[in-house]
Amino acid sequence: MARLTLQIRGHELPGSSCGEYRHVHVGTQRGKNPEQLVSADVSEAVFDIPVETVGAADGTTDFKGPHVQGPRGSRFIYLTWGELPPEGEFAMFRRAKFFLADLPPEAAAGGTVRTDVALTDDRGLPLCAAVRPPRITWRFSGADERG
Repeated sequence: MARLTLQIRGHELPGSSCGEYRHVHVGTQRGKNPEQLVSADVSEAVFDIPVETVGAADGTTDFKGPHVQGPRGSRFIYLTWGELPPEGEFAMFRRAKFFLADLPPEAAAGGTVRTDVALTDDRGLPLCAAVRPPRITWRFSGADERG
């Protein structure tokens, strides 16, 4: 088992008011709960997501951890979008899905993998659905700096 950090650096966020939504925030999803929430009006949002890599019996790499979703062979993580009014609760309205099969092969040994991605879609709304290459490119940056 190896420790892997996925770092998503989001830019071009849609703003805290976009479309019919107000007080828009984005964060990671751990199980069914949002984490690392930031307002969608920041210039950049950086999310560090811990993942464990495990060698499967068939020689492939599997991924584990509280942020990992989906069945073996189709694992992914979510960025979740929702409204978070002052003094209110987060109400999710869409999610962006990042597939772990798109990670570079070196990620199986652990370390840090990074991507930079625009978080606004072509209509000016929060990026959602499957986020796959060529929209994103994951880069392996070696051993995890956090040790």
